[in-house]
Amino acid sequence: MVYKTSGVCSSAISFEIDEQGKVHDVKFQGGCSGNTQGVARLIEGMDAKEAISRLEGIRCGFRPTSCPDQLSKALKEALN
Repeated sequence: MVYKTSGVCSSAISFEIDEQGKVHDVKFQGGCSGNTQGVARLIEGMDAKEAISRLEGIRCGFRPTSCPDQLSKALKEALN
């Protein structure tokens, strides 16, 4: 799936969710490279619902969202 982000430096997030609900191959387009790579590696193989609960609501400075928060929104959309 490719999710177009909003309100953050990255422009899109691509990922897969397998038949067991695990997250794989997360890649951010743009954004803070070190941070987005770190988030992607940390949630590799994690249950999508668990990833959502850990990432949802994280803010980036004064912004009401962040790249991890946008990933939680993308995962929610993919599960629905």
